Amino acid sequence: MSVNATSVSAGAALEVLDAGWKAQADGGLRASWMLHGRPGVGKTQIVQTLADRHGATLFDLRLTTIEPQDLRGLPFYDHAAKRTVWYRPEDLPDDPDRPAILFLDELTAAAPGLQPTVYGLLQERRVGRHVLPDSVFIVAAGNSVEDGAVAYEMGAALADRLVHMIVQPDARDWLEGFAVTAALHPAVTAFIRTRPDLLETSEEALRRGHMIACTPRSWERVSQILKTVPDRRIRNTMIAGTVGTVAAAEFALVADEIAATVDVQALLETPRRARADLYPETLHGMTALVYALVAEARPETLPEVIDVQADIAHLKGAAHRSLPLQDLTSFGFEILIRKALEAGWQQAFAESQSYAEYARSREEAGLQ
Repeated sequence: MSVNATSVSAGAALEVLDAGWKAQADGGLRASWMLHGRPGVGKTQIVQTLADRHGATLFDLRLTTIEPQDLRGLPFYDHAAKRTVWYRPEDLPDDPDRPAILFLDELTAAAPGLQPTVYGLLQERRVGRHVLPDSVFIVAAGNSVEDGAVAYEMGAALADRLVHMIVQPDARDWLEGFAVTAALHPAVTAFIRTRPDLLETSEEALRRGHMIACTPRSWERVSQILKTVPDRRIRNTMIAGTVGTVAAAEFALVADEIAATVDVQALLETPRRARADLYPETLHGMTALVYALVAEARPETLPEVIDVQADIAHLKGAAHRSLPLQDLTSFGFEILIRKALEAGWQQAFAESQSYAEYARSREEAGLQ
């Protein structure tokens, strides 16, 4: 059966779950939630972010690795009462004063014999005699057979116990909602901004019979490789084994270009009047610079970061004339301001002459 629910980006799914959390906390909604999506689209990251946002303890149960007794617990004989009672497993939350998320991952891959035990958790919020506290928020996730993953068809009895969403990757949502916050390597963010079609290629890989596909999770791993493996030859082999040879070959060209032209530290440390020759001269390089500036933004560096960002719009080099400098400046300030607001650093913008001039030029052009 197909999942006839709304398809949403990871950011939109987080927004829905956040609203569900608040509705449950207010006492008006008792629901269990289900995130459908291909492997690597960010389902686990969504739940982890929700837990971090609310200071909740995350109980992550991978249902493919447990048996029914792992949820129900183990019986023992109470000689005084002359009856069998159960030891509750430690993997279930039981503190009513502590917010928690019970994450039932890989639900659609769970063995059929486990599903009746899961039913009680999803609908009655209980397993055996153990009742989950009201402070527990329940989310499940899983893949489908069509995703090329090990999965069982979800029956109507299980589906009826859940509020469903289909998580689909969206490049802009991923870049602004995750990549910037996670400070992914600027080569990755710049590449996906110019090639959003390569953020997730699972369907094409299945069609071609390829084992390896690009996914948001695999690009996060590419970022980690770039940051930790200095040898270019070894690094490129690792990246090819992460996103496939075709995407890796195209990415290597961009990564080499960015490595040769983007030096954020040099820009920040050079006097402002002498910086012009240090700016990259290609779109990939400038896009990577914008993301790198945001990653480098901290209270002590933010004034210089603002200056470097503002000056992009005024570059006069021959190579820069064909680049969308105004768009790059606006986009850079958009994500930089978002980071500053979340961190409480907005005073730096109020005190920056560079930003005041940028804002004034936008107002004069009727863009504010």
